[in-house]
Amino acid sequence: MGDFNLTVILDAIRRSPGGLSRVELARIVGLSPQTISNISRRLLDQRLIVEAGKAGTGPGKPRTMLRLNPAGMYAVGVHLDPAVLTFVVLDLLGAVVKRSRITTPSGTDPGAVIETIAAEIKRLVEDSGVDPAKIAGLGVASPGPIDLEEGTVVDPPLLLGWHRVPLRDALAEATGLSTLVDKDVTSAAVAETWAGGPSGAGSFVFMYMGTGIGCGIVLNDEVVRGTSGNAGEIGHITVDPDGPPCDCGKRGCVKSSCIPQVLVAQAEAAGVLDGSRQDRSAPAVQESFAELCAAAYAGNQVATDIIERSAVLVARAISAVTNTLDVDRVVFGGPFWTGLSQAYLELVPGLVEENSATRKIHAIEVVGTGVGEDVGAVGAACLVLEHTLAPRSRRLLLEG
Repeated sequence: MGDFNLTVILDAIRRSPGGLSRVELARIVGLSPQTISNISRRLLDQRLIVEAGKAGTGPGKPRTMLRLNPAGMYAVGVHLDPAVLTFVVLDLLGAVVKRSRITTPSGTDPGAVIETIAAEIKRLVEDSGVDPAKIAGLGVASPGPIDLEEGTVVDPPLLLGWHRVPLRDALAEATGLSTLVDKDVTSAAVAETWAGGPSGAGSFVFMYMGTGIGCGIVLNDEVVRGTSGNAGEIGHITVDPDGPPCDCGKRGCVKSSCIPQVLVAQAEAAGVLDGSRQDRSAPAVQESFAELCAAAYAGNQVATDIIERSAVLVARAISAVTNTLDVDRVVFGGPFWTGLSQAYLELVPGLVEENSATRKIHAIEVVGTGVGEDVGAVGAACLVLEHTLAPRSRRLLLEG
């Protein structure tokens, strides 16, 4: 019970950027002043919080404010995308201390990718200057589907050769860090709740725009993972009944109509991009996709039409999700988001409102991530902070 109360207090302080006094904490979390005082002393001794001056204008003496200590704990995050590997070291506030990005090794050998990840983590931690003893662990954001309990990656459609790869255990052994694995879309949603500011509050869906497209789900400030940890798989929502065939047997799914690989193929067929390239790897698709977006914003009408058409189709998928979940907000992000942001933020809000079942009751805000391009890696590191510090009912269980 003491550990649970500690995390409740720590979470309350985290959610108040200006800090909280002990009196305010007692009022917010409903614990006795003596319990608040005891736990605060414990957190101060652990250097997880600091006393940050005094505040108060009413009667009585000013109250001492308690805030998180950014240097009290750190976490490492890795985002495994088929095109690019992103790495971050976060402090306790969720701020990035050090980051790096490298191309994902090509081929179908997961072992080579795992070795690359482990080596880059070691280099990044050394370059960050962070005391390794203060690193709480490693979080990894991976394309789904995953086996959350086993920490394995189970045949993601865009990571060939990744058949039940024990990613969690392999990286824990290679790095010596306690390791968590979660889906990339879920990790992005966690990042938004932890470090996104106003866009990460309440109920929202995080539209993850990467090599694939998926959505993370947050309802009433709680991340929804689903029965097996694979909530948010929207790749087979039909958005164009007359669209191209999908490997699921239907036509016009998100996966067969909207992902960057499909848009690049459309641009090549239309002569916007060079269609003679032989390299069809995920990094090559990322490079071609950047060229497509640049052409659109330079005024190429065919390129613009391709991007805008994708916005219309993605908006249809979003509407299916938002009508089902009744959320406040849609947040876009991911490694391919920057190139799409201008067109999508112009088109998608109106399309979502038009198709909203609750438009006469409340609006649905459509925004870009408050975290930035590294949202997947930041979310992976936030998984560690969340697991270590956030209040969870499991902490109340008595184990034999």
